[in-house]
Amino acid sequence: MIKRAVALFAAVSFAIAPLPAAAHRGHGAMSVVDIDVRSGEVRVSHRVATHDAEPALALIAPDAQTSLDDPEAVEALKLYMDRRFVVAVADQPVALTLKAMTLGADEVRFEYAGKVSTALTRANVAVIAAMFADVYGDQVNQVNIRRAGVTRTLVFAGAEAATPQALDAIEPAP
Repeated sequence: MIKRAVALFAAVSFAIAPLPAAAHRGHGAMSVVDIDVRSGEVRVSHRVATHDAEPALALIAPDAQTSLDDPEAVEALKLYMDRRFVVAVADQPVALTLKAMTLGADEVRFEYAGKVSTALTRANVAVIAAMFADVYGDQVNQVNIRRAGVTRTLVFAGAEAATPQALDAIEPAP
């Protein structure tokens, strides 16, 4: 009886052992665009899983190591992110400057800053969020846009991630 129980336990253990590895079935990034309607400051942050960013380096920086420990790979990743994420206000691209980058064991975080005219902060906003869509077929990027106390979410997936999505202008506060 005990041998049967041990054998059954062993069989179940082997059957469920791969489950944690299968838990990460998709690829995604989370971005936040914060537009201060009073000052015109634009802040953008991206959070990308390290286990998505490092393998992507094989395509992004083919001559570098596929590791965030390689400065050449990190520089290529910075340039890649600059080209694959665009925010425009009133149909004018916002010049974003990388202010900080955190290379963590679990995630890579990018912090950007830019500025628009305060006269435009309530105008339409358009975003392209195509980070890693050319690397992973199941990439989904979520972009939360905050302004005037309201947050709206855009979702970019697959081949359509490079297509701009827009939010309409908002009315001034009464």
